[in-house]
Amino acid sequence: MNVEFGTDGWRTTVEEFTEPRIRAVGQAVADYLRSTGEDAPVAVGYDPRAGSRAAAEELAGVVCANGFDALLADRDTPTPVVAWTVLGRGLSGALQVTASHNPPTYNGIKFVPSDGAPAPPAVTDRLAAALAPPDPLAEDRWGSVRETDFVEPYLGDALSVVDSDLDGLALAHDAMHGSGRGVTDELLSRAGASVTRLRGERDPEFGGSPPEPTAEHLGALEAAVVDGDAALGVANDGDADRLAVVTPTRGVVDPNWVLAALYDYLLETGAGDVVRTVSTTALVDRIAEANGHAAHETAVGFKWVAEAMADSGALVGGEESGGFGVGGHLHNKDGVLVALLVADAHAAEPFDDRLDRLRAEFGDIVQDRRSVDCPDDRKAAVIEALDAGLPESVAGSGVERVGRTDGFKLFLTDGSWLLLRPSGTEPKLRVYVEADSEARVDDLLSAGASLLEPLV
Repeated sequence: MNVEFGTDGWRTTVEEFTEPRIRAVGQAVADYLRSTGEDAPVAVGYDPRAGSRAAAEELAGVVCANGFDALLADRDTPTPVVAWTVLGRGLSGALQVTASHNPPTYNGIKFVPSDGAPAPPAVTDRLAAALAPPDPLAEDRWGSVRETDFVEPYLGDALSVVDSDLDGLALAHDAMHGSGRGVTDELLSRAGASVTRLRGERDPEFGGSPPEPTAEHLGALEAAVVDGDAALGVANDGDADRLAVVTPTRGVVDPNWVLAALYDYLLETGAGDVVRTVSTTALVDRIAEANGHAAHETAVGFKWVAEAMADSGALVGGEESGGFGVGGHLHNKDGVLVALLVADAHAAEPFDDRLDRLRAEFGDIVQDRRSVDCPDDRKAAVIEALDAGLPESVAGSGVERVGRTDGFKLFLTDGSWLLLRPSGTEPKLRVYVEADSEARVDDLLSAGASLLEPLV
């Protein structure tokens, strides 16, 4: 059965997101939970896509027929809220129907184990190997399905975790028609902020653009901050596990700088390490070192970040795509709670001022990425060919060393770096670059794409 779990669950086109495959995933999860001795209820959530609620009902029915009680979200709900519900209520796990930031032509399923963290490959490999049609127990052994409010308990916990008083701070929140609407903005409002809400209505088509909080999709939020009255803007993706930040001076802030500012703020009242993926800025390494802490590098995918956070007791973990998690709350991406923390950081020191201070102390960085189309069945061959012919120099700078945590990370003599790796969720190869100027980043992106394109 064609179901593959990538860096963050199973994601596919709606044509491939069929009822038999959905039900097979539900059966595999039920079998896995039973094999590990879990017997608590299972949470089932979903995002606002057209078929998500129906898919969630199918999943709830399958786990119920396997003897588990199912708690079905009473509305489309952010993935971090569902993950926190697992941890906070001591559940066996959760199934979340979502394709995250992908267009409405996609859907998918994430499995969250009992620790609330993303499922590691050892688990998703077992699920993929166990896909089968539903195998219900005798009806008198079935569990029940109960619609449940996941949001209200989460909001109460978030306000207890973050001692926040935003005291009328003017904020703007762009829900991008996703499941963060009525959740992130509500949390900010309860903390005392005056919130302008953008794209806060449910729209399964997301207004005609992917619910991905990148600069090209956040024009209205940028206008509300740069040209309007909001002191700061935040945006969530379709399932609200990611966060974007907009400031009056910079507009949409590079997520690498958001992670740096978030870590800097948390260090004001706490102590601990930081975790970042191989594609995320080394700026946080310098901040950690200056404060007597360490930075831990992982492969791309928040499952690896979550694992390293748990192992190291880190204050925060993040990735360059805008996924951030906070130690002591949830070892998973949480674009809802982190929105509150970012607003708190701004209340303590204007976000632009904090970024200026960090740049003056630790140096400037510019980062970007580019994608090269590549069929999934060609990825392994491309990586093998690249391994056999890595260059000695790129765009005029020599290669000092090569990191192999995930793909190939080429550290150059001018202090910049170039990462080449296959995407785990799309038929693409990725080129990531970090340097000290936009011009240098552009040169390195072009050079990286030129290395990959002839090999596809």
